[in-house]
Amino acid sequence: MTEPPVQEGPSRWDYLLRTWQELDVPDGWRAEILNDNGVVLVPPPSDPHNIIASLVHRVLVRSVPDEWHVFQTLGVQVSAVERLYVPDVIVMPEDVVLDPSQSPSPAEEASLVVEIVSRSSMSTDRDKKLWGYAYAPVPLYLLIDAFAGEGPSVTLYERPGNGRYNRATTVEFGDKISLPMPFNLELDTSRFPGPDKW
Repeated sequence: MTEPPVQEGPSRWDYLLRTWQELDVPDGWRAEILNDNGVVLVPPPSDPHNIIASLVHRVLVRSVPDEWHVFQTLGVQVSAVERLYVPDVIVMPEDVVLDPSQSPSPAEEASLVVEIVSRSSMSTDRDKKLWGYAYAPVPLYLLIDAFAGEGPSVTLYERPGNGRYNRATTVEFGDKISLPMPFNLELDTSRFPGPDKW
């Protein structure tokens, strides 16, 4: 009986992570690992996108405990599926972010991840990241989609399991959506810019 060959050097995932960490990304841009093609550069968000991120950030900061933080530039890895995302907004415990043995931070430690769909990120945010965050699993995924076919909407995905979310609640722009514990708040979407502003 022969032994399987021993893999020498870093795995592909380790190589991609190291590349991501060492990459010199232009100001405003983000680097993510979205698929097997490697590191992808994501252009700076539009002004309406930034307004929505700021509004969500402001509401979340008021509700999280002192040992949690709300980030707009934190890279998180979903090692189970070898992906690395930089969510538009994410809530993560401080001790996880500061743990050098977990860099980049593991997505499963996030309490909430928010992605804001832009024209260039529709399939990524609606499908690939939905799948990736469910696999992590991230307990709450909030998808803000000004370009949804049925009209601008916000969907909260909950109860991840087996690579998918088992509950989804959708409201139109202008309505309020409830975020459950540990947030226990209502997010008012009435100031979210619609597609005509993008």
